[in-house]
Amino acid sequence: MQVTITVESVNGPAGPDDLRHWLVGQPGLRGRIHRQVDAPAPGTMGAAGDVVLAVLEPGGVAAAFAGAVVAWVRTRRGTQTVTVTRPDGTRFTLSTTQVKGLDARQAAELAERLAATLEGRAEVPPPSTPSAP
Repeated sequence: MQVTITVESVNGPAGPDDLRHWLVGQPGLRGRIHRQVDAPAPGTMGAAGDVVLAVLEPGGVAAAFAGAVVAWVRTRRGTQTVTVTRPDGTRFTLSTTQVKGLDARQAAELAERLAATLEGRAEVPPPSTPSAP
């Protein structure tokens, strides 16, 4: 399955190329990550869209991809929003404002939710929030 990843960067230097380099550096994802530049639709104005394509399989590859995307978003400066789109149009969106404060367990749960979405599995419960002492 091929998924499309878009990155919107509001006030940070990270963008689609930064994410692509990060993903290519993950051992389980080498050879599965590609860049695609989409031209604006004929008759419209605007810049070309730069997206990242990932070729995934169920199981380990989708899980490795999901973990790498969550880790990338957690470590960026500024505000980035990453949207992963399946071929059937199902979308999963993460932003730095949502994930910065997650602990390791919550980040792992979020990666599992993304992997489940990519694989078309039943929804995994949302990450739990830390309880007050």
